[in-house]
Amino acid sequence: MASNYTIINNLGEEIPDIPADSIISRTIYSDEQVKAVLFGFAPGQELSEHTASTAAVLYVVEGKAEIKLGDDRLTAQPGTYVHMDSHLPHSIKAETSVVMLLLLFRTG
Repeated sequence: MASNYTIINNLGEEIPDIPADSIISRTIYSDEQVKAVLFGFAPGQELSEHTASTAAVLYVVEGKAEIKLGDDRLTAQPGTYVHMDSHLPHSIKAETSVVMLLLLFRTG
């Protein structure tokens, strides 16, 4: 029987061991409308400033990070939700080990 849903009970368990001095990513879902990517950051690791061609959501599952959105900086912790319009310059630097969910919305 085909199912019409995807369930992950604990996103943090999907990236159990983050190698030191590394960033890892794993696509956990993808269809015509959205791509969901789970990231794991070791402390001190960062994604330098970049943009995305589509709107996106960042959701911090575990850890603490500094997120730069345009000219604004914020401290993100578990439960932090950020919606970004396309082409917004942003960067992320992990202060602790971080697990973060990225949703990229595909345009039609």
